Amino acid sequence: MTAKAPAPGELEPVERAPQSELRALQLERLKWTLAHAYENVPHYRRKFDAAGVKPGDLRSLADLAKFPFSTKADLRDNYPFGLFAVPREKVVRIHASSGTTGKPTVVGYTAKDIDTWATVMARSIRAAGGRPGDMVHVAYGYGLFTGGLGAHYGAERLGCTVVPMSGGMTERQVQLIQDFKPRVIMVTPSYMLAITEEMEKQGIDPKSTSLAIGIFGAEPWTPAMRQAIESRTRVDAIDIYGLSEIVGPGVAQECIETKDGLTVWEDHFYPEIVDPESGAVLPDGEKGELVFTTLTKEALPMIRYRTRDLTRLLEPTARSMRRIEKITGRSDDMLIIRGVNLFPTQVEELILKQPELTPYYMLEVTRPENLDELTVHVEMGSDLAYGGQEARHAAASKLEHNIKAYIGVTSTVRLALPGGVERSVGKAKRIMDKRPK
Repeated sequence: MTAKAPAPGELEPVERAPQSELRALQLERLKWTLAHAYENVPHYRRKFDAAGVKPGDLRSLADLAKFPFSTKADLRDNYPFGLFAVPREKVVRIHASSGTTGKPTVVGYTAKDIDTWATVMARSIRAAGGRPGDMVHVAYGYGLFTGGLGAHYGAERLGCTVVPMSGGMTERQVQLIQDFKPRVIMVTPSYMLAITEEMEKQGIDPKSTSLAIGIFGAEPWTPAMRQAIESRTRVDAIDIYGLSEIVGPGVAQECIETKDGLTVWEDHFYPEIVDPESGAVLPDGEKGELVFTTLTKEALPMIRYRTRDLTRLLEPTARSMRRIEKITGRSDDMLIIRGVNLFPTQVEELILKQPELTPYYMLEVTRPENLDELTVHVEMGSDLAYGGQEARHAAASKLEHNIKAYIGVTSTVRLALPGGVERSVGKAKRIMDKRPK
């Protein structure tokens, strides 16, 4: 299943630039960013001074390691506009997180920032196989979440026809896909499965629709999830990466011709991999925490922002820029169960190896006495749901065995009837941690 690969002459020159040219551009832009942040954001000036560094200390890309990290706490501590490097009047748009774990993280954009964002998103959609004239069904949420508008502006910049559907109203999603016949859909992978399920409920074969390309992001997802989506539809499932603190979606994009990790648009975002514990910079190829420094952002420059996403940097393939390995976990999503580290995607991968189960699941962690207990709530497929009790017991026991064997955690598996696990219309919620704080 492959779409036509783009001809080399259709790429932007920077996507084919020699490494020496790209590194020189990064150094020039990095010097500007550090000076811009130091001169215009009191928070950065204090942090740089406390670390004993000045923007002029950056003489090579390796010197970036001398500068302090930024974290989500910096955004919350400077809520709402304290990290803006331009007067508020120059900010043409504001986005923000939901604030479910504290104050919202607020991000701002100048007109030039919006233009840059549209450019990298258009580049991303094109790398995924989208072309001018394609109809793009955007089912990411609009509003303060960056997904919907980021995808929207990028698709328009590429020259596509945009259907700004947003999330929710799953029956109507299916209707418009049937009636408008888009070639591309942009949505979270978990919600794509919900749309596919709704098609099947309506008696529509998901492989019969016009959809050929799915650009999926906003949550970690596994290669097994890709296989599940591609086996039930006829789309190429392509990964996109971003985060609002850096720009939104469009920081990195998987290329359809290789599907071998996400190309980082290094002319706008400088990546590092660091040891999650020590913060030491790791060489390319070693796994650690992904850190980004923006190179062209005016309103909200971010210096060495710790994403909490776990991955590694890989050499270039389809483009001249480095790739990040597919992200399947975050350091802040990691559960520690009786001393064992566990990521939800590890459980997801085991669930998807059992065809009688569905990808709809929830991990519940409790501590009724002194020890943590893990309960995996997972939805059965229809054949298992309406089969015998013996088959259900066997399926649950098999998953419990595999979780213990491959992850090292004892669990209790609770099987739910079809529809028994709540569907997500945005980022999937996979964890209910009920342990006392």
